[in-house]
Amino acid sequence: MNNILFISGQIAINPANGNVEAKDIIAETHQVMHNLKTILAEAKMDFNNVAQTTIFLSDMSLFATVNEVYGKYFSGDFPARETVAVKGLPKNVNVEISMIAAK
Repeated sequence: MNNILFISGQIAINPANGNVEAKDIIAETHQVMHNLKTILAEAKMDFNNVAQTTIFLSDMSLFATVNEVYGKYFSGDFPARETVAVKGLPKNVNVEISMIAAK
């Protein structure tokens, strides 16, 4: 399993101070994707290594906006993905994303 990375759900926490600073869903999604990018880089991977993602949304009406931002981080084929709406997320954020990546 050394070639597989399981990343638990990431929310829009600024790692420098542990706070959620995003003021809208676009900024929130960018922060989540930046956090995921940092974790992938630590494992010497990038978004091209991602095989599967799960996106949790506070409301499905956010799907199109999150999808637009999310799509900017991938080139070529997108990983398998599921998106679900949930009743609540940590720190009252609107989006959480988990990933599975492989070398």
